[in-house]
Amino acid sequence: MNEDLYVLPLVVRIERATPPERTDALEAAAMAVLGLLDDPGEWSAELDAWQSTGKIRKVVRRARGAEWRRAVALPGRTVEHRTAEVRVHPPVPLDDWPRDLARLQVGGTELSDAHEPPLAVPPVLWANPGLEMTAGKAMAQAGHAAQLAWWASDAAGRAAWRAAGLAVSVRTAPARDDFDAMVAAGLPVVRDAGFTEIEPGSCTFVADAPWLRGRVARS
Repeated sequence: MNEDLYVLPLVVRIERATPPERTDALEAAAMAVLGLLDDPGEWSAELDAWQSTGKIRKVVRRARGAEWRRAVALPGRTVEHRTAEVRVHPPVPLDDWPRDLARLQVGGTELSDAHEPPLAVPPVLWANPGLEMTAGKAMAQAGHAAQLAWWASDAAGRAAWRAAGLAVSVRTAPARDDFDAMVAAGLPVVRDAGFTEIEPGSCTFVADAPWLRGRVARS
């Protein structure tokens, strides 16, 4: 067993009749990660073990009905955000998931937006318009972007973010040129490890907020 490699489990509720909006699910995932980072509570040791590896791997699984009820019964926190419900659980060793989480499916998170998302409010997590990702993959990447933005924020920035309820907006950048300009602008950038779906090193998300400008080395 590789006990040195931890992963953060996220579970999104997807009922057949009432699936969440894609944007809502991505934002809920990012907010769930932020809430755990800001206040790990009784899971401080697990969070430290996960972050100390330098790898912030996250895996998103889906649940409905009894599966969701079993997931909610396990230690964790649920974020309810508009149409979405996402539960974040304390980090676990990559090969030692709780049984009721391990049996959940990773695939099948093909969500879409039936309605135009509301006006974006900073911080905004911008997705690369040149990449196609399933909703589950994009949720994990949005969680990465939120985490990098949290790490890059100073005390004042975190306080302002906390006062706003750790809210985020997730949107796709208008054009690839806009995204590339943000990548080069000294903002937190997610570069994917390439485990699933996309090529290693691909820039998937950029986090933008007034207090983040210039806090990361320019590309």
